[in-house]
Amino acid sequence: MDQKQATTILSITDNAAEKVRTLMEQEGEEDLALRIGVRPGGCSGFQYSIYFDDEIADDDETFEAKGVKIAIDAMSVPYIMGSEFDYVDGLMGAGFAVNNPNVQGGCGCGSSFTC
Repeated sequence: MDQKQATTILSITDNAAEKVRTLMEQEGEEDLALRIGVRPGGCSGFQYSIYFDDEIADDDETFEAKGVKIAIDAMSVPYIMGSEFDYVDGLMGAGFAVNNPNVQGGCGCGSSFTC
């Protein structure tokens, strides 16, 4: 996949890329990819699944952005298209966030969404 097509699926902020690279170094394994997906669940229908993975399927969309290898399964691509992956560190806590233009609503607790 070329870089232009990859960035239309998902972009990653500098803060998120730096945090992901730090966490990958702590894992001590080579060839890890940041896997971002959407799974059924939660009170609104979908939840994000974000973890490090060393297994890439043939139908995964894979690309590198800001030094981070990213893998997205084919089923998740339409739900993630155009999103931004960010890392926020503030008074209310720290963590990764997906700023997704496809989200039409979410639950009160903020852990799930609808598209």
